Amino acid sequence: MCRFLVYKGKEPILLSHLILDPAHSILTQSYDSRLRLDTRRPHNGDGFGVGYYTPPELHSLLGPDPCIFTSTIPAWNCTNLARLASKTVSPLVFAHVRASTEGALAEINCHPFSRGCLMWMHNGGIGGFNGGVKRKLVNDVKDRWFDGVAGSTDSEWAFALFLDCLEKLGYDPDGVEYQTQGFGHTVLRKAILMVIERINGYVRQLPEEKRDVSLLNFAVTDGKSVVCTRYVSSKTDEAASLFFSSGTSWTKKAGKGTAGESKDDYRMERRDRGADIVLVASEPLTFERDNWVTVPTNSTITIHNQTVLIHPILDEFYQPSPSFKRSSKFAEAKGQTTTEMAGAAPVGTSSGEVTRSSSSVDLAERVAEKVNRLGLAAA
Repeated sequence: MCRFLVYKGKEPILLSHLILDPAHSILTQSYDSRLRLDTRRPHNGDGFGVGYYTPPELHSLLGPDPCIFTSTIPAWNCTNLARLASKTVSPLVFAHVRASTEGALAEINCHPFSRGCLMWMHNGGIGGFNGGVKRKLVNDVKDRWFDGVAGSTDSEWAFALFLDCLEKLGYDPDGVEYQTQGFGHTVLRKAILMVIERINGYVRQLPEEKRDVSLLNFAVTDGKSVVCTRYVSSKTDEAASLFFSSGTSWTKKAGKGTAGESKDDYRMERRDRGADIVLVASEPLTFERDNWVTVPTNSTITIHNQTVLIHPILDEFYQPSPSFKRSSKFAEAKGQTTTEMAGAAPVGTSSGEVTRSSSSVDLAERVAEKVNRLGLAAA
C-alpha cells in the first residue's frame, strides 16, 4: 500500500508544493489513501523518504548525487519533514510513504535508495521473495552490489539487481563519467526491463506451490531522466495504480481540506503543447478534471527533457487486447490500489509510444463518484 511521487521540472520547485500543501498531497495519502479503503492496513505509516537533486549550477560545489532524508516516524507526524520541505527547492524529487511488507521498521529500509547519481524506489512486492526468490537473487548479483545492500527489503534487493543489470549492459554504475552526464533514458529503460525479466525468471524456478504474482511499480532516475514501471506478472490481474500529469505550471488555487478547513490546492495548467513539469504518482495529488492520466498496465513511462513516452512491456504477461478487463482482486488482497475507476488508458501512436492526452481520462469525476459512494468528503 506504499505511495510514491516523482517530480521532474525545468525549474526547481519548493518541496512543500508537492509533499505538504496539496489537499491530497503524498503526506495526506500516508493517512488518507482516497482511492481505496483498506481496513486491515489503513495507513502508510511505516516511515517515509524524500530524495532530491540540487540545481545544476550547484553540482560543482555539492556534487551530482541526490540528497536523501528518511525517517521511521510517520510522515504526518514528522516536524522535520515540514521544516525541510518548506525551505528546499529541487528540479527532480522522489518521495515515498511506506507500508512495510518486507523488512523491519528501520531507516535503512525506507525508500528511496541511492548509489552515486542513481535513485530508486518501489511500490508493490516481489512474488515469492521469502519463498526462494531472495536466495536466487542474492546469489545472482556481483559482490559489489551484494555488499551495498544495507537493509532487508525486496525493494532494495531489486535495486541491487538493477545495478547488476546496468553493469551487464556495459555501464558501470560507479563510473565517474556517468555521475554528471547520466546513463540516458534508453539505458535506464533497458536495465529496468532486465530487472523485471530476471525477477520473473527466479519465480519460474520455484516449485509451483511457492510461486506468487509480483507487483513491480519501480521508479529510477540518474538525475537527468526518469523511468517508471507499472507492472504485474500476470495476464489476468491488474497492477497497482500509477498516474502521471504534465503541463506548464503547477498552480495554487483556493480549496478546502479533508475536514473542511481552508487549504491551498493545486492544478496542473497547460498554456501550450509543451510540458515544463511532469508528475508521476501512485495516487493523484488533486481531483482536478483531466489533470491525471492512467499509466497502462505493464508499461514503462519515460521522462526525458519533460517529454513523456509510454511503452508496453512485451513479455509473456502482455495482454494485446485493449478491451480485456483485468481483475483487481489480487492487488487489493496485497493492500494495493488499482486504477479500475480511472478510465481508459491514453491514446497510443503508431510507433507504439504513448503521449499525454488531456481528454483521455476523466479522473476527477470517477474518483469523486467513488468517494461519494463510500460516503467520504472529497478534498
